[in-house]
Parts: sequence; C-alpha cells; structure tokens
Amino acid sequence: MARPPEVSHRLPRLRHWRDWQSLAYLVALPALAAWQWLNGFNVLLYALMLFLTLGIGVIHHNHVHLRMWRGRRMNRLTDFWITLLQGHPTFVFWPAHVANHHRYRHGPKDVARTYRFGGDTNHLWGYLLHPFQAVWVLVPVFVGWLARLRQHRRGAWRYCIAQYVLWLGSWAVLLALDWRKALLFVIVLQLHGLHWLLATNYLQHAHADGRKPSREEALRDTPRGRLNYARNFEGLVNPLLFNIGLHTAHHENPHAHWSELTHLHHTRYRAQVDPVLNEGGLVPYMLRVFVLGTVWPRFRSRSLMPPDSFTH
Repeated sequence: MARPPEVSHRLPRLRHWRDWQSLAYLVALPALAAWQWLNGFNVLLYALMLFLTLGIGVIHHNHVHLRMWRGRRMNRLTDFWITLLQGHPTFVFWPAHVANHHRYRHGPKDVARTYRFGGDTNHLWGYLLHPFQAVWVLVPVFVGWLARLRQHRRGAWRYCIAQYVLWLGSWAVLLALDWRKALLFVIVLQLHGLHWLLATNYLQHAHADGRKPSREEALRDTPRGRLNYARNFEGLVNPLLFNIGLHTAHHENPHAHWSELTHLHHTRYRAQVDPVLNEGGLVPYMLRVFVLGTVWPRFRSRSLMPPDSFTH
C-alpha cells in the first residue's frame, strides 16, 4: 500500500526563513490599525504604523522579484494581502519596475528616471515632487500593460483586475463603516507608504550616473561605465527594511533573496562603486542633502553625469 504524503509537504513553506520578518510586518500593520479603530488613536502606535507602511512597500518589491512562498496558492494570497495593505495592486511592479527600471537602470529609456523632470537634480523639492511626476508617466505604462494582457493573456488580465476590485472594494467598505477612521487608520497610511515607494527611486538614483556607457567604457567594463547608476545606504535602514539600501547589489542580482545582499554588497560591489554613492545612514543623508544643502552648498551632492549627457 502506498504511503500517504507527508503532512509537512502540504503546509505552506517560505522560500527563506528570514521572511518571518516580512510576515511579522504584514500581520502587525493591520493588527495595529484594527486595535486603534476599536480603541482610539495612540500616537506611538500610529508612528509605528507609519514605519510599517515603508516595510510593506519593500516587502511588495521583494515579493515581486522573488516570490515569498514555494507554493503558487500562498504567493497569490500574499499578492492580494499586500494589495490590501499597500493600497494599490501588486501587479504594477512588473511593468513599472521589472520591465522598465531594472531593464534600463536609470538610463535614458527609464520612463521614471530622476533627471527626466526638470534636469539632473538632487534636492528637497525634487524629492517631494518625484512621486507625483513618476505617477504621471507610469500610469500610461500600467494602462498599456493591461491592454496587452487583455489581448494576449486574459487570465493574467483578470488577475490584475481582481486586485483593483479588492483594493477599491476595501476602501468602499471601510469608508461606509466610518469614513474618518478609514482615512486616518488606512488610507492616509497607505498614501504615506506609496509616497515612499515612489520617492525611494529619487533617493537611490538622483545624481547617480544614468548614462549609457560609452563604447570604450563598455569594452573595458569599467565601474564608472557600469555600476555608478545607483546610490547605496549602509545604516539601520537595511536590517529594519530588508536591505533596501543596498541597491547596486540588488540591481546586479535581482533574483537574489534580500538577505543575501549584505554579503554581495561588501564582497562584490562596494569597492567598484564611486565612493560618493556609498552613503552611511539614510536619515543623515537626507538631513545633509535636503535640509542643510538647501542653505549651504557644501552639503549638496554633485552629479556624476556631465551637464550635456542627460535627457529631459
């Protein structure tokens, strides 16, 4: 008689044990929202929720590059769960990030390249505006992607539309229950997370070298010609937000699990990137460049791109 399959094989299995941290964030955010919905606003818990919305965006990003689970069903359930928490369908990372940003690496064909909007900038106003500018150029990308899916892959198109239905339906239900609480404990937090999700592109790439390497640089495979398209952050942002600061290693190894990026950054890429692109903490960088740099020029960053090399 054939032996029954092991029960453990039927249970959901994470691809990597470090994603227990991801699951903790995915559970903590709605739990804190529900507690405050029932018990009232708490400033410390709300501050923690603001931080967790950043984590949800990074988890969203990581889950697209490397699916969190070994089973298709759990990965799809996670897509829908992230859609609810992010306040936007998870499918958008495919056309906007994978097929665009990772393909063109902040180069002239990257539709949301930071130097497309008003020149090659890296200042507070550019940082604040970038999410809105990026949305303006990315929406047509999403629409075109959905149109092609509807024509050629109807099942995938229905899957994307189901995410829109779930997201907008959740807003409708929560607003009907209590529109003030829905705004405070759900929608404002989601918009905060989406702002950071888009603004991260500015932090990681503004004043980096988005040029297409010259023929000589390509032949030599020089670091300046190949790896200076991204900025890295080496502080607390990485253990707290899934190594999101180690951007060169991620670009060069997009399917590597986020927990592997620390080793990759220090052993392969750190020494090859222009030193000005290897920053310490994210917050000190933002204070120096966006706050102090507004008043004192010596704190501002300098572009690695020649003035005549970028395209509006």
